[in-house]
Amino acid sequence: MNEKLSIFDKIWNAHIVEDRGDGTCLLYIDRHLMHEVTSPQAFEALKENGYKVRHVNKVLAVADHITPTKGDEIKDEEAKLQLQKLEENTSKHGIRLYSFKHENNGVCHVVAPEQGFSLPGVTLVCGDSHT
Repeated sequence: MNEKLSIFDKIWNAHIVEDRGDGTCLLYIDRHLMHEVTSPQAFEALKENGYKVRHVNKVLAVADHITPTKGDEIKDEEAKLQLQKLEENTSKHGIRLYSFKHENNGVCHVVAPEQGFSLPGVTLVCGDSHT
């Protein structure tokens, strides 16, 4: 019998690295989208464990949550620090960054498809609760 699979199932199945047999799978992730809020913790974990970013060409960083809707200056000191850490970490690891005032900067979930970073059929992760 020919089972009809949804597009979700087809993409999921194409990315399975290991089916654990208990309803969970280890998936291959094609792209990683990051921003200034959750990336400092991830970079710290890499440092603590002596890891490097494996495929920098598959990572895109965007200054997102700290970008003001009015004006061209970040006034919040914590936001400035978050941006500084993002710039330092991406520079250190050779990751492409659309920083504050970059022509492609904006909401990461809008920037990624606009810039061709998120594409049909790829798996993408981002440190947001809604990704």
